[in-house]
Amino acid sequence: MAVNLIACITSFVIAFSVIPLIIKYSLRKNLLDIPGRRKIHKKVTPSLGGIGIFFGFVVGVFIWMDIAQWHELRFILASAFIMFFVGVRDDLVPFRALHKLAGQIIAVAVLIFSTIHIGSFYGFLGIHQIPLWADYLVTLFVVIVITNAFNLIDGLDGLAGSVGLCSFLAFGIWFYLADNFTFSLISFAMIGGILAFLTFNWEPSKIFMGDTGAMVIGMMLSVLTIKFMGLNYDLPVGHPAKFAGTISTAICFIIVPLCDTLRIIVLRLYKGHSPFTPDKSHIHHAIMRLGMSHSSVTIILSMVNLGYIGLAILFKNFSDNYLVLGIILLSTLLSVMLDQLILRKLSSKAQELK
Repeated sequence: MAVNLIACITSFVIAFSVIPLIIKYSLRKNLLDIPGRRKIHKKVTPSLGGIGIFFGFVVGVFIWMDIAQWHELRFILASAFIMFFVGVRDDLVPFRALHKLAGQIIAVAVLIFSTIHIGSFYGFLGIHQIPLWADYLVTLFVVIVITNAFNLIDGLDGLAGSVGLCSFLAFGIWFYLADNFTFSLISFAMIGGILAFLTFNWEPSKIFMGDTGAMVIGMMLSVLTIKFMGLNYDLPVGHPAKFAGTISTAICFIIVPLCDTLRIIVLRLYKGHSPFTPDKSHIHHAIMRLGMSHSSVTIILSMVNLGYIGLAILFKNFSDNYLVLGIILLSTLLSVMLDQLILRKLSSKAQELK
């Protein structure tokens, strides 16, 4: 664990040193995020904070990894570099949606050369091994979904960084307990970069992570999620780190971006809109309608993420066939309760205006 903590500190120091330089450069070159109709922030703000996170992460990993880990890490890091460059390009000169997706697919294609595969459904609904072609397609789907789901929650000061922090901490501790020090190192190196970024991104933020940060963090979360599922399933019965519900536990670790993405798709289809039409139906937008500040919403959603992680630990001996259904029901209940609170708030305001 000492190496992981040192990697975390190294990443923090590098990111903390780089981000002020990025802010100054962005202000000088007018590389700023301009407030608009679908954006909550009120002032122009630099949006290349993801560069600092990525630099801290990469330096922390390269300095403190064991040379024997290189074989396992090379394709993962190559994929992360591709996602990083796609994100930087999109932050500087926005891509068309299809062009951005193409870049993400290239990153996943490189990733497939590593040990990151979903070759099984781990017994969920009685399904175990799947054909190789299905392995590649499912892996591609999962990485793209998680990467873009995380990108979608990057809408408030501190939110994406805080939620990501919860997930990386859970993965980092679990991989350490499972004796996989390579992926524990990855997790803690990313934690250091995000912590440094949050010191500049907490309300009122001095910089945003942009697509650069959101896509890199989302992709690394997808990598850890897929690796977690394979490693957890292969752990012997009785191992203290083993969860009986492999897929459900992975979902709990990254519940906020996944739940938010599913929620907005359902709401947009219900309203007769395209699922890809931008709007303000995200969970963080909904909570803000209750009168919450950026910081309050960030803390609430971080606690929700930690709460689901706690539930996964509490029910670690239950299988996916029970827990996946339980997660769906609980998430639906919480979403409906949130909508009811908003309706009551709006009704109360209407009564006051009469």
